[in-house]
Amino acid sequence: MPVATPETVGRADLLVVTGAGDWPVECAERFRRLPLAVSSLAYLGPDEAALAHRLRRRLGLFTWLTSSSRSEGRAFAGYLGTRRPIHVVGSPQTDDLPERAPEPDVVLVATSVTRPDDTGGAAPGTEVLLTAAEELDRAGKHVVVGLHPREDRSLWERYEISDVPTVRASARAQACIGIPGTVFPQIAAVGTPLVGVTDPALRVPDYLLDVCSSTIDDASLATKAVSEARLPDRRTLTDAVGPVGGSAARLLGVWRLAALGR
Repeated sequence: MPVATPETVGRADLLVVTGAGDWPVECAERFRRLPLAVSSLAYLGPDEAALAHRLRRRLGLFTWLTSSSRSEGRAFAGYLGTRRPIHVVGSPQTDDLPERAPEPDVVLVATSVTRPDDTGGAAPGTEVLLTAAEELDRAGKHVVVGLHPREDRSLWERYEISDVPTVRASARAQACIGIPGTVFPQIAAVGTPLVGVTDPALRVPDYLLDVCSSTIDDASLATKAVSEARLPDRRTLTDAVGPVGGSAARLLGVWRLAALGR
């Protein structure tokens, strides 16, 4: 994939930013003449971003805001500190969902980042998740690990590490356990129940917790929680997942309208 820096950008039709952190805001302010779209492509914090006021100044009449679902849209609006409408397009990751075929005693562990390194920090609750996997293994569960792209693989090599993406791996699991994150609604869309591992320091939007059958902060509770895991009701699921199928086309269609100033 070609990569450009602000110094090397030539002609462009549209600037898409995915949040209100330092870098997206810097780009939005630097490329003021470009049409802008603001899209939630991964979950963001539940509170208004510190630089959201600067990004709001960049929003024009034809700036489109998008999210994958209604509940993500509400959280995204709070993060941006705006009352502007959020256009729900669905998640492209759900355009080709696998058919669920759960295997006996298979539990998917969706990892986050357990130990901080040069690429960034660690998520609260990850040590509990690591211990929970050990508890599940001792209880006779077959642990399959869906690795976060930044996770240290060596921490999980005693288990089966999935060679397919986490959402696809969830199709063979009786349940999934992990730190609530972007992938949770997508796994729920497959039909796999979720158990969230939480921590007092963890700050995530409510909709990521709503799709969980239960949440735990003690690894000793993992086996019982996984065994009893169930999907949320249809209304909660629809609110968190958004439309399934055709989402990539809808997102690109919105970006095209934004580029055309419509």
